[in-house]
Amino acid sequence: MSDQLRWGVIGTGWIAETFATDLQLTGSGRIVAVGSRAIESATAFAQRFDIPNRHDSYEALVADGDVDAVYVATPHPRHRADAELALRAGKAVLVEKPFTMNAAEARELVAIARGQGRFLMEAMWTRFLPHIRRVRELLAEGALGDIVTVIADHGQWFAKDPKHRLYAPELGGGALLDLGVYPVSFASMVLGTPARIASIITPAFTGVDATTSMLFEYSSGAQAVLTCTLSAQSPTQAAIVGTRARIEIDGDFYAPSSFTLITRDGERTPFSEPHEGRGLRHEADEVARCLSEGLLESPLMGLDESISIMETMDAVLAGGRA
Repeated sequence: MSDQLRWGVIGTGWIAETFATDLQLTGSGRIVAVGSRAIESATAFAQRFDIPNRHDSYEALVADGDVDAVYVATPHPRHRADAELALRAGKAVLVEKPFTMNAAEARELVAIARGQGRFLMEAMWTRFLPHIRRVRELLAEGALGDIVTVIADHGQWFAKDPKHRLYAPELGGGALLDLGVYPVSFASMVLGTPARIASIITPAFTGVDATTSMLFEYSSGAQAVLTCTLSAQSPTQAAIVGTRARIEIDGDFYAPSSFTLITRDGERTPFSEPHEGRGLRHEADEVARCLSEGLLESPLMGLDESISIMETMDAVLAGGRA
């Protein structure tokens, strides 16, 4: 591997463009190849980001000898297959969230990565942002005391277009997999796997979940209250409430943001750090760091946790789990 991690990108949509733009802000890696099912899309993407190699198939992309790691930025239903393609070609893989369509696919993909001895990570970029790093430090220090409640929401408004991927069942549409994964992953980071899950789902006109509310209970006695919707713009804030203090994260909590630590007595300590870019560069830095240290998964976004999160979302869509 060269000094900079050499990335290949599968897919040329909005999230791939965001990743490519953000990667220009870091010195840990650069994109050397892009693959699309249409050479015209690959060429246009390559010209925009000055990428030397462009391919008209995902198979050609993963076979590119200049590529060290592959970023999978295709629609949700393709995540498992495209990640497997790259793993079997000997590449490290960063696969967009949600990790897969369901827990069964997640377990299969993790088994392949471990069997091949290749690095694999879910691209839950929130985990690696500066404000979340500080939140984890405060939790580790015990600054909040015992955690009682985690609260988080993620709602966006999308026009009711049956062809839009969020409304299309065949594209893995619905609020939970695209938006709700952020609150669910946030609660997982703080509290782990829930012991009990209750959910209420309001379907969209195409049958996908339009608004989903979740209540999780944990073995510690803590609870998480989470919501997501594709029908309205919500505050997209989050809070962690403990017996000694609470953390209130400003919207958008899942993107570079600020927060306030508020003690039980009302003392307020703000956290705010200047940030350039959308924030996806931090997950790219994490992949480069892990590979430089010979790690096959990230300690901050481990594969067993990605499986657990998919199991949780399966249970939510099924109406809950006692």
